[in-house]
Amino acid sequence: TYLTRIGGHLVISRFENIHPRVEAGLNAVPAAVLTTLVAPAALGGGPAEWAALIVAGLVSLRGGLMAIFLAGAAVLVLARQFVG
Repeated sequence: TYLTRIGGHLVISRFENIHPRVEAGLNAVPAAVLTTLVAPAALGGGPAEWAALIVAGLVSLRGGLMAIFLAGAAVLVLARQFVG
């Protein structure tokens, strides 16, 4: 696991200049990974998941990534507790 995490850094560190398109693609990776984790649960989920998705979407208009995560997780936990 450690080698896969450090491998990308080792490859990229060998280059003095990174093409802007490559850098833009690498910057998009975290959002793509988060989408692959959230989308199946949200689309296949019930009212609790949809409520969390809506709240996270609203928080994303003003808040940072941590605020989005915390708001969505809090709504999901509370909705599952009270809605079922």
